[in-house]
Formats: sequence, C-alpha cells, structure tokens
Amino acid sequence: MFALTRGVPASFADALCAAPSVVPISVALARQQHAAYRAALAELGVVVTEVAVADELPDSCFVEDTAVVAAGVALVTRPGAVSRQPETAAIFDALAGQLEVARMEAPATLDGGDCMRVGSTIYVGRSARTNAAGIARLAEVFEPRGLRVVPIAMPEGVLHLKCVCAPLGDDRITLAAGTIPRDAFGDVHVVTIPADECYGANAVAIGATVLVADGFPRTHDVLTAAGFCVVPLATTEFRKADGALTCLSIVLPRP
Repeated sequence: MFALTRGVPASFADALCAAPSVVPISVALARQQHAAYRAALAELGVVVTEVAVADELPDSCFVEDTAVVAAGVALVTRPGAVSRQPETAAIFDALAGQLEVARMEAPATLDGGDCMRVGSTIYVGRSARTNAAGIARLAEVFEPRGLRVVPIAMPEGVLHLKCVCAPLGDDRITLAAGTIPRDAFGDVHVVTIPADECYGANAVAIGATVLVADGFPRTHDVLTAAGFCVVPLATTEFRKADGALTCLSIVLPRP
C-alpha cells in the first residue's frame, strides 16, 4: 500500500473550524504529530508520498478531502468550502502519475471525508460540504466500475461521514453510538464506539493494526477486543481544526 500526505502549512492556525479552540493551534506541535502519523504508516509498510506543502492553503494537510480513490480511478473532488478548492490542483498532478484521474466540476461539491468504501459499496454523507450533484458525480464515476454508491443522511452538527465512522477492512466499520442509525449500513459488521468517545471512531486500519486518536481508552479497549493491534497517536492540534486521522492521508493499494 501507499499513502499520499501533505505537510502542515505555516498558516495552519487559520484552518477552518466550527468552534475555535480556547488554546490556539500550535503549528510546530501539529507538524510533530503529522510526522508521527507518517512514521506510523511507514512502520506498517505503507509507502508514504508527500505532496509539497502549500503555506497559502491553511487546511491543505487534510488531503483526504481532495480525492476519492477506488477501482483504479481517482475522482479529484471539488471541496465544499470555497477556500479549499485550490488544494486539488496539486493532488490531481500527484495522482495522475499513479491512476486514471477524473474531475468534478461546479455545481458539484464533495469532500473525501464524506466517503467511506466498504467492499463494493461507497457510503457517502450528504453533508454541508457534499451536495446532491457531488454524490451524482461520485456515482457516475464509480458505479460503472462495479461499485454501489449509497447516500447517508448526516446528523445535525456532524461535519463529515467519517467523523463518526471509519472502515476497518473486510466488511467491518467503526460507528459512534447515537450518531448514524446502524441500519443505514446494511449487513456491514459494526464495531460500536462509545458515544462519549465519538472522536475515537475516526481511525485508520492497515491490516490488523488500527491507528487511533490518543486519549480515548474505551475506544482502544473496544478495538482491541475486536482483534486489532491499537496504535494511539496524538491528534490534539488537528482536532482544533475539526480534523482527525483519516483526514491526513489518501491510502491507496500498491500500484
């Protein structure tokens, strides 16, 4: 496997967030946490490729939102926040050397954080950042390649689908209790994350290992009981910008 990442910009303290933290973002600490994230991926055998840092784009380290990759094709998105739309040009160039690449045009908007692939299904959150035209473009690109696109109604106040769930490989996902109804995911096996540790539901699974946010002990226990080796990582600075672990990479099969 390999992963595409993008470093923390000098302007990261100005990243978008629903409720600014009382304690401002530390760019230096965010860069340390990002380095630890990349190192954890590399330790698991993932080949990490870094796109050049874009200091003029405060949210650009959240590379997940810029593309959806499956079935040998990358759909470069049109993020729902206008300030983030310039992030996609460099991602298009980075992916074009690896995969077939498709584009998304106005009026469609879609954030990659709203998309979760489980087997042959892509679940997509209909959120404030992802509109009906974006979901239609997602289906147009991926359904002819054998993937089913299933829209999910998002709870009020939830930014992205993967704020409350994440794929664990095979047919398993995490899902924070009290958020999206379990029935929305059909026969998928759900590992339930305690409601008061909702943030911990956003995790990156690489085989039998799961990278999880530090500071959520009950989440760690649940994932350990589900058979995973849990690797906790500090995410304090990314959380201040409404970000989490999956936001920091696009994980792809080895070409």
